[in-house]
Amino acid sequence: MIVGGGAAGLELAAKLGKRFGRKHHDIILVERNRTHIWKPLLHEVATGALDANIDEVGYRAHCHRFGYRFFNGTLEGVDSAAREIVIAPLIDEDGREIIARHRIRYDYLVLAYGSVTNDFGTPGVQENCIFLDSRKQADRFRDKLLDHCLRVSRALTDDPGADAHVRISIVGAGATGVELSAELFNAAEALAYYGLEVFDASRLQVTLIEAGPRILPALPERLAADAHAELEKLGVRILTGTAVTEVTRDAMVLANGEQIASDLEVWAAGVKAAPIAGQLGELETARGGQIVVRPTLQSTVDDRVFAMGDCALCILPGNERPVPPRAQAAHQMAATVYENLARLMSSRQPVDFVYRDKGSLVSLSRYSTVGNLMGSLVGGAMAVEGRIARFVYASLYRMHLLAIHGWIKGSALIVVGHVNRIVRPRLKLH
Repeated sequence: MIVGGGAAGLELAAKLGKRFGRKHHDIILVERNRTHIWKPLLHEVATGALDANIDEVGYRAHCHRFGYRFFNGTLEGVDSAAREIVIAPLIDEDGREIIARHRIRYDYLVLAYGSVTNDFGTPGVQENCIFLDSRKQADRFRDKLLDHCLRVSRALTDDPGADAHVRISIVGAGATGVELSAELFNAAEALAYYGLEVFDASRLQVTLIEAGPRILPALPERLAADAHAELEKLGVRILTGTAVTEVTRDAMVLANGEQIASDLEVWAAGVKAAPIAGQLGELETARGGQIVVRPTLQSTVDDRVFAMGDCALCILPGNERPVPPRAQAAHQMAATVYENLARLMSSRQPVDFVYRDKGSLVSLSRYSTVGNLMGSLVGGAMAVEGRIARFVYASLYRMHLLAIHGWIKGSALIVVGHVNRIVRPRLKLH
């Protein structure tokens, strides 16, 4: 039983299904969404640079091909004593119940339900900010962005000298906040090709707010400084060492009392484990809601329960800090859980997870890409920028496609992706 169809969960389901099939094993994937989109690409979905209808993966078609079963539902609780999970009622958009609350039995359970953005209890965030945790949220941002761009374009048509702008405030200068800031300007420049002739990037007012001392803390300081300079060249106002104390419907309120007027407000400051409505049984959890696991990625209280990805807290021997909540960590954890499940089913001892830091990459849309490669091997000293960095960044998604689709279909989708970049519109506007 796998709960969560993100990058790690879907990859694990595909591997297990391909190896064991349905004849003697019942492999089940439980996921609240009906389709999968690689989470690091959600900022491109939000700006229209990526058409999720083309790049998403339908779980039902995927499970048929790889030999596992898919259950559309949301985890509500874990009953480890009975070896059952509780699935919340499935409700349609009209509020009617499709499937009642029910239980599913498991022999082995893998929890990979991911993370959500952490608002740190800041007043007004939940009511007024948009998060980028799911495709639905990214689609909502794109629709609101296009509406505001249309409003400004119309105002300029009526009065070419009007002081009309789309004001966007983004809290959190990690990878999501920085990449979204750059992608917004790419989208603004493309809108002129789609009927908004009087709208251009000069009509964007983007403010990036970071409580820490600099942007991109995961990157070396020099590369973060390069990204900072590139964003400012585009027109992004960057505020570091600045805390947001409240978010209203049309403004960000800063700790120094300043209010930044905003048409769109995005919160991308930190992550926490996705909340579970019910109980996780006897499983040990950390303050942030993550499930505490041993180096084998088994829970501390139940050998038959694994956790991986952003919902797991794993501190490896010799380390003080837990494994970071990053896509590469989730990918590596999926490989270890796959091996350990096979070992347990053949009465062998599980092996410890080994995290290999491959470095970090951040894409500033078509303007630049910066990062460091092979961090665990060279201490993060191998800095890359420009075309090489862009190629490696794109390769990460290609590796994901190969992992969930296999070499034949994955390679075909990579080729199709190159063709689509030429033949399909630059922006998704609907």
